[in-house]
Amino acid sequence: MKALAVHRWPGPTPMPRDGLFAILIDTRTAAAQRDAARRQVRLAAREAVAAVLGVPVADIAITSTPGTPPRLLLAGAQSGVGISITHEDHYSLAAINLHGPIGADIMRVQNIPDWQAVARDYLGPAATAALHATSHRPQAFANAWTQREAALKYHALELSEWQADLPGVSISLILPDPDLAGHIHIGDKTA
Repeated sequence: MKALAVHRWPGPTPMPRDGLFAILIDTRTAAAQRDAARRQVRLAAREAVAAVLGVPVADIAITSTPGTPPRLLLAGAQSGVGISITHEDHYSLAAINLHGPIGADIMRVQNIPDWQAVARDYLGPAATAALHATSHRPQAFANAWTQREAALKYHALELSEWQADLPGVSISLILPDPDLAGHIHIGDKTA
């Protein structure tokens, strides 16, 4: 799978592709308070997972501790369902992998004045070379950045200077807002 369509939420029940789906919510009313946006996206993710699995929302819980990815509990027990949550401007996205861990990131497409230094330091030589060669740099930068961030989240790593490509599969997100770019990252299905 090269791309995954993101569903606006609330909306129709997402149809997972290979066990994957993502929802995007507008947190404009909660944007002034980050905690309110976090609560709003967690409730939306619980509702969407409950709808997909056909279970009551009360059976779904999302827990987390600082510095670790969120975990999804089913009826109070650990589950193999992975979840990753990301925020940008007045949007929050929850990506779900019914078969295991997942990392996700979204970013507003914009001109980054110091893109060369950022790409060199954080995205690596291949991405930096590709950014030099494109005429659509804001979009390409957003794609490269979200791909890297999603991989870091999948591997539960903090942002750090470039070291190496991370194993797994990156999938671009088809977002309902054309000014956003995003990716999810999952494990390598052949491993």
